[in-house]
Amino acid sequence: MRTTLEIPEKLIKEAMELTGAKTKSQLIKEALEEQIGRIKRKRLITHKGTIDLDIDLDSLRNR
Repeated sequence: MRTTLEIPEKLIKEAMELTGAKTKSQLIKEALEEQIGRIKRKRLITHKGTIDLDIDLDSLRNR
C-alpha cells in the first residue's frame, strides 16, 4: 500500500543507521511491528495477577 508521510529526514536517517534497515519501507514496517508488540505487552502486564489460570506445577509436569 502506498502512503505519503512527512517524517523528518534526520529521524529516518538515524533510525535506519540504528536498526540496519535497508529501505524506508522496511524501517517503517519494523517500527510499526515493534510499537504494536510494545502496546500488546503493556496491555498484557495490566492483567498480571488478575487471571486465575487454575493450574499448578504438578499438573504441568504430568501432561
